[in-house]
Amino acid sequence: MSSMSYHIPNLLDKMTSTDKDLRFMATNDLMVELQKDSIKLDDESERKVVRMILKLLEDKNGEVQNLAVKCLGPLVVKVKELQVETIVDTLCNNMVSDKEQLRDISSIALKTVINELPPGASLQATSVCRRIIVQLCRAISMTTDVSVQLEALDILADLLSRFGSLLVNYHANILEALLPQLCSPRLAVRKRTIIALGHLVLSCSIDLYGKLIDHLLECIQRKQDNSATRTYINAVAAISRGAGHRFGEHLERVLPLVVAHCQADDDELREHCLQALEAFVDKCPKEVTPHIGTILGLCLRFLSHDPNYNYAVDEEEMDDTDGDDEDNEDDYSDDDDMSWKVRRAAAKCLEVVIATRREMLLEFYRTVSPELINRFKEREENVKADIFHAYISLLRQTKASTSVVDTDFMDDGESPLTTLQQQVPSLVKGIHRQLKERSTKTRQGCFSLLRELILVLKGALTDHIGMLMPGIQYSLGERNASSNMKIDTLVFVHCLLANHPAEVFHPHVDRLLPCLVAAVNDPFYKITAEALHVLQELVRVIRPLDTASKFDFTPYMGEIYTVTLTKLRAADIDQEVKERAIGCMGQLVSQMGDHLQAQLPVCLPILLDRLRNEITRLTTVKALTMIAASPLKVDVRVILGEALPILGSFLRKNQRALKLATLTLLDRLVVNYPGFLTAELLQPALTELPALLTEADLHIAQLSLAVLSSVCHLAQPAAALVQSGFMVKVLLPPVFKLTKSPLLQGAALRTMSKFFTVLVTREILPADRLLAMLLEPVSGDAAGQHINKQAYSSIAQCVAAVCLTDARVTEEMVRRLLRDIKSSSVPDARRTFALLAVAEIGRHVDLSGVEGLRQTILASFGSQSEEVKQATSYALGSVACGNLAQFLPFVLNEIETQHKRQYLLLHSLKEIISCSSERDSLQHYQEGIWDNLFRHCQSPEEGTRNVVAECLGKLTLLHPETLLPRLQSALHATDSPLMRTTIVTAIKFTITEQPQPVDALLRHCIGDFLATIGDPQLEVRRVALVALNSAAHNKPVLVRDLLDTLLPQLYNETKVRKELIREVEMGPFKHTVDDGLDLRKAGYECMYTLLDSCLDRLDIYTFLNHVEEGLKDDYDIKMLTYLMLVRLATLVPNAVLQRLDRLVDPLRTTCSAKVKQNSVKQEFEKQDELKRSALRVVVALLAIPDADKNLQLSEFVSHIKSSPDLQALFDSIQHDSTSDSAAMMDLS
Repeated sequence: MSSMSYHIPNLLDKMTSTDKDLRFMATNDLMVELQKDSIKLDDESERKVVRMILKLLEDKNGEVQNLAVKCLGPLVVKVKELQVETIVDTLCNNMVSDKEQLRDISSIALKTVINELPPGASLQATSVCRRIIVQLCRAISMTTDVSVQLEALDILADLLSRFGSLLVNYHANILEALLPQLCSPRLAVRKRTIIALGHLVLSCSIDLYGKLIDHLLECIQRKQDNSATRTYINAVAAISRGAGHRFGEHLERVLPLVVAHCQADDDELREHCLQALEAFVDKCPKEVTPHIGTILGLCLRFLSHDPNYNYAVDEEEMDDTDGDDEDNEDDYSDDDDMSWKVRRAAAKCLEVVIATRREMLLEFYRTVSPELINRFKEREENVKADIFHAYISLLRQTKASTSVVDTDFMDDGESPLTTLQQQVPSLVKGIHRQLKERSTKTRQGCFSLLRELILVLKGALTDHIGMLMPGIQYSLGERNASSNMKIDTLVFVHCLLANHPAEVFHPHVDRLLPCLVAAVNDPFYKITAEALHVLQELVRVIRPLDTASKFDFTPYMGEIYTVTLTKLRAADIDQEVKERAIGCMGQLVSQMGDHLQAQLPVCLPILLDRLRNEITRLTTVKALTMIAASPLKVDVRVILGEALPILGSFLRKNQRALKLATLTLLDRLVVNYPGFLTAELLQPALTELPALLTEADLHIAQLSLAVLSSVCHLAQPAAALVQSGFMVKVLLPPVFKLTKSPLLQGAALRTMSKFFTVLVTREILPADRLLAMLLEPVSGDAAGQHINKQAYSSIAQCVAAVCLTDARVTEEMVRRLLRDIKSSSVPDARRTFALLAVAEIGRHVDLSGVEGLRQTILASFGSQSEEVKQATSYALGSVACGNLAQFLPFVLNEIETQHKRQYLLLHSLKEIISCSSERDSLQHYQEGIWDNLFRHCQSPEEGTRNVVAECLGKLTLLHPETLLPRLQSALHATDSPLMRTTIVTAIKFTITEQPQPVDALLRHCIGDFLATIGDPQLEVRRVALVALNSAAHNKPVLVRDLLDTLLPQLYNETKVRKELIREVEMGPFKHTVDDGLDLRKAGYECMYTLLDSCLDRLDIYTFLNHVEEGLKDDYDIKMLTYLMLVRLATLVPNAVLQRLDRLVDPLRTTCSAKVKQNSVKQEFEKQDELKRSALRVVVALLAIPDADKNLQLSEFVSHIKSSPDLQALFDSIQHDSTSDSAAMMDLS
């Protein structure tokens, strides 16, 4: 501290030196000191430093002045408020100085000070802003000096942008100072005034906002010159862009005036009008809806507004010269021609209309698409680029729409895709001309548009490849072409090759290949890498192995091999080029290896060398996998001996992608090269497998089991593994341990069952010994004590897989299991397992001949254990699948006669129906099952009705054409609410993620079932909402067209109904019960699903109304609405911004709520979770552009930061949000 007290005065003394270098060095040293966090200045030092820095702003040396400005940044956050005010006052006074240089440097300094002020409503920032604003308003009014005005307006815009909400008390004065400047004769003043107004409207009051709009409307309506009108319309557009969420209520007054001025014969005025319309469409999507037709008409009209150019003559000349006349455009250049600005504004407005109106997609293809295609001939490069962008926007909207609409359900008539398909020839014709243009920007736009077209309509250019080839050759072969042009062309060519049939390219390989080879040899590494990527795809195209082809690829093979080998050998090239060369060589060998026998000893060792390199090993493993999986069975013996130990070492690496790729390669090698592999070769890899057979990563475990299964098919290695004891002592223990994992299921479990089957069928282990090992955890008195209950099912499936290899083993095992089921001394866990094992065996084998089977299973229904009874139900249903004729009539009879077991027996019937995936398997029993189920549709037990509904739904999936109409008829015919509940629930089970024959039929009648959302009975409405939720989640196409009818009913069910709230007396206490809560919860769950699957069919503002109501509802519904708001902030930020004022209050209420001290622990936990979720919403809202300018949200954030508990929680959520975003970027 003492050294500092000497150091600072020393620097200040040097700053007064007559030597400019000394002043410069001293100022620089001071700046370094000020940037240190440790520096602390006393009051006197602060005063001296501030005075000296301000003095240096007037220094004669420009470099010293610049350093003084840089010092102000760290200085304002180090000194006290009094000194900051001194700085601000001095700078503001200097701004109106007679010295131009001092004015300029002071303006820069003032901007620096504003930028360095801490964000938020700090006392320092508030004080400084208020001092500045008075001076700025005075400077803006100085009409005598335009340069002062311009600087003041610039600083004011910065100030309002960062601290607009702190200056609310001064907004009226600011507006009063700004409005006269809109009449300034200087264009620059008017422009900067409009920018400042755009920032002001974000945080000003609603009254002031209205006053500004009224003033601008009054000025627009006056009779005046077009220049003034342009200014006011420009201001209206800026206000709409800056605070569109407030502008909507004024749109009806503003828009007709703007449209009227479009008719004026002034191109610049038309441009500003179209820009204003663009802002209205973008920022006020709901309010502008009635006017979209008018705006669209104006855009299409002005898109072709080019009165000074004759396109017909130009086209004739283009046809005559084939585009070689380079001086064509120059003949028509006219400095006074502003019509291109109108066309550009029309194209931009059109793009926004297309991007925000997905519901009008078909209309766009009818009217807009032909006009845009016709305008591809546009003569101005920038306008043409915007026309391309508009069409690309149309294609992207089509892609987004088709991603949520199943194309199988599209009507045979007119649709966006069919209309686009019809327009492809004219589109290609228009693009074909532009691909010959000299303009790089134009050709890049063409390739971007064509790429989007291919992604939307795969194979769209099949008949037009020949027309595109000259343009591709020109862009790749053009001398002095830019790197970006070549890269964009190569990206397009790759997309073209990957999304069209191979045979359409065969006539054009002669022309395409030389261009690609030249690109591979390009000195710029990015072009080389992209060209190799295209070359890899071309290899697949010229010799497709998945289809028969007569194309002679041999003339091209040598050239491709040579150029790829050159890049593969090179060591001093970019990493991306190395990887692409490896991939290309892998594809080449896998597709043409039978014709490259002589070259294999050269290229394969290079791949082996790349396999040893840490940087290229993953790419090489994938390339070798392509070669190993090739149907050509390429001879890889030259590298096999050295490669396998390396692959084994990869399984130890802590790199998941490398492990997965290596296991896939090992499996392909074992399957396709059985004659080349011995136990010694495989040993290094097999030694690493036990460590991978864990529940920590089931995908890796599954691939490891697949490798083991493949190895077991090899006679010599398998025998060696058994003889050495490696199989039993090393490999099998982790496998058996994995069987006990509660996580084992799905593909991993199926692969494990297959492995056990292979062990027996290949006679590696006898079935009896293997079964003994499998049964050890579930046999004996300690059965089930050390394993999870979920593992019973896994082990049972593995036991069944082993038994199915031998009828004798199956018979013995079933008898043994039945003894366990019968025995009263056997623990319940062991009996449960025995029933599950019998079930798994009975699914595949007819056990009707086993003595006492039926009686033993039925007797188990009498067990006291719920788990045993559930396993019994499952066993009866599964065993019935093995012999329907014997068991199904019996099960149906039991359902009718055994009322106590009815629920469990219905579960058995559900298993029978689920197992009978073949359409005709239940044909003979369908009527009996249907009648039986319908007799129990009105059961008073909800659980029974739910099982009946699931059975009905799954049965309907087998015979939809007959059973779905019967369900529909039953719904209309019944007066029973319970029957309606069951039928609607049954429909839910017919809606699955996978395509089903029922889908086409269901689409036409699901409206009848979902109409029960308006049913008078509460429970019927609830299950109807659940069914709607299921449809919206799994197959939104079923309900998209019904939403106009369903949504009002859905929203109606989200309202709190007082008549459904009742008080229940519980001893001395009264407890409030809301019978409508489950119904509202189902409604909000449905809304959340629709947000993801049918966003384009929602009126987002009506949707937000009900979300707002949910913010004040019960705990569960609040949590759902918080989730919805987070999604909405991302999906429709503008709409959320409009409602911000109404959303903040409920969030503040939640965060301020206190739980009573005598409340139970759960109440405290629920309140904490509510606060955390509410703060997540705040973080999401702050991510919306300009949301931080909202006064209420800013005040709420300040309130959060003033509370230590909320601040800590808020910081934690912000940190988590940032981490999640970073993780998503890493994944991408």
